[in-house]
Amino acid sequence: MRPWINAPLLRALTSPAGQLAGLGRGAAPSQDEEKAPSHQVRAVWISDVHLGTPGCQAHALLDFLKHVECDTLYLVGDIIDGWQLRRNWYWPQAHNDVIQKLLRKARKGTRVIFIPGNHDEFARKFLEHSFGGVEVAEEWIHTTADGRKLWVTHGDLYDGVIQCARWLALLGDSLYEFTLKLNRHLNSWRARVGLPYWSLSKYLKLKVKRAVSYVGDFEQALAREARKRGVEGLVCGHIHHAEMRDIDGILYCNDGDWVESLTALVEHPDGQLEILDWADVMAQRNRSSLLMQTA
Repeated sequence: MRPWINAPLLRALTSPAGQLAGLGRGAAPSQDEEKAPSHQVRAVWISDVHLGTPGCQAHALLDFLKHVECDTLYLVGDIIDGWQLRRNWYWPQAHNDVIQKLLRKARKGTRVIFIPGNHDEFARKFLEHSFGGVEVAEEWIHTTADGRKLWVTHGDLYDGVIQCARWLALLGDSLYEFTLKLNRHLNSWRARVGLPYWSLSKYLKLKVKRAVSYVGDFEQALAREARKRGVEGLVCGHIHHAEMRDIDGILYCNDGDWVESLTALVEHPDGQLEILDWADVMAQRNRSSLLMQTA
């Protein structure tokens, strides 16, 4: 096991002597980073980035962070995948760049709140601390511009599989990683023949009856807990399924992930909430670029 996994998340990442030397040292921003963002919003929620795994879409997340500016950025768990890093060390430069970008946003005035999940649960030992300007909290209550209160939690603490059968969750994690590996090979072939990105694991989750039932149970459990807390809605991650819908009067928002769906939840200045599908944003940008080149 790498020693920093058991240390505070951001202290280890920002320490010059840490395992990931050089993170957070404040490299000069590129010209691209200095350009005005294309999306200016009030708040952003992202989760399930899974830095430290081959499935993490770090380059897409960096593109998102470059083009989207906000007053408050919530990191809603599973930002770093401690489970995977214990099994096999994987940390390319793009993953360093994501951490640098997050810390740079905190230095420049964005309030960054990190709510650990089950894959980065080691950080739960350091709740109510701040590292590199990033606040670590167990959960949060966010008030939108139009006055609604949203409970923010990763969601794993309300997942029966995680709480009652951890061995099954670990087995499922290994099978999920195998599915992602198949998905990378499949999409490499699709790219060569000119087809767009397609998620095999996302398809299976939406089609397999037991997986659909699990998602529904998870959503209902969180909605019940939100109602007990007296809030209008909730924001979570954990199940890698972006969705925003009403569950018996509670607004359920899942911000998705940066492994399969490349999605984030954003709050606009008027309080309106929206799920941004960044894969679609990048595809539209590429199409516009091609049209300009051929014009």
